[in-house]
Amino acid sequence: MKYTVSIEIAVPRQDVVDLLSDPAQMPKWLRGLVLHEPVNGVHGHLGTTSRVVFQTGRQRMEATETITRVDPADLRAIPRSVVVHYDREIVGGGMWQAQRDRIIDAGPSTTLWESESEFQFDGLVMRLIALLLPSMFRKQSKQHMEDFKAFAEDGTDVRGRAN
Repeated sequence: MKYTVSIEIAVPRQDVVDLLSDPAQMPKWLRGLVLHEPVNGVHGHLGTTSRVVFQTGRQRMEATETITRVDPADLRAIPRSVVVHYDREIVGGGMWQAQRDRIIDAGPSTTLWESESEFQFDGLVMRLIALLLPSMFRKQSKQHMEDFKAFAEDGTDVRGRAN
């Protein structure tokens, strides 16, 4: 299963990149995040593997995330013409996901975030869910982006909200 979602954020691209790159900010916009800790490497750097834990209601999901592309490698003072690429693979709970994010300078105070997701499932239950409810995955991705937008633009913190 593959899909792409995007959102326009009324914040300069460098600020968006800084917020997305800061692990201390992640719990403020990534709904349900319990833990995101590097097992090896440095957060956000190419090749880093991290343990990721989400809690949604009573459901807990643990996964391993590996950073497969960061371009440019130095995320400071990026020229406007350069598109920031941030790719990762996530494995856990009978699924594999590749996520390819592009952060695009859309103007002096506007950023376009495009995110392409690809999923593969091992178990019958997850395959059935993906087959019967593919919009559930897209909806969750879009919710994360909308939460980030609210955080970046207005400082809205998702902690304490319903998952």
